[in-house]
Amino acid sequence: MTDWLDKIKWTEEGLLPAIAQDAQTGDVMMMAWMSAESLALTVETGFAVYWSRSRQALWKKGESSGNLQKIHSMHLDCDGDALLLKIDQIGGIACHTGRRSCFYRILEDDQWIAKSDILKDPSEMYKK
Repeated sequence: MTDWLDKIKWTEEGLLPAIAQDAQTGDVMMMAWMSAESLALTVETGFAVYWSRSRQALWKKGESSGNLQKIHSMHLDCDGDALLLKIDQIGGIACHTGRRSCFYRILEDDQWIAKSDILKDPSEMYKK
């Protein structure tokens, strides 16, 4: 591990929560987990690479859908246990549901209401 990776307070599973934020608009696009390896690859390539807990594998954002995240800057919080990625969301869609942001539901009258349109059908983005 490099010195800068040693400054991070990883979870017991060796992960770090990372929030992706649109560098131009400030919109929060998504949250995902990073491992030391995925964070090092993100720094090396300039594109967001996350750790998929469900697949137990590295996951380059946009590899299947084409909706890549180009890194503008990375900010570690004061406790060293959360990361903010300021990104350019290539393709304009961050969410696997086909929406711009994963944060599209708003609590109204004790119900989560979808407040964002689907920009692209997920079956079109993830053709196998």
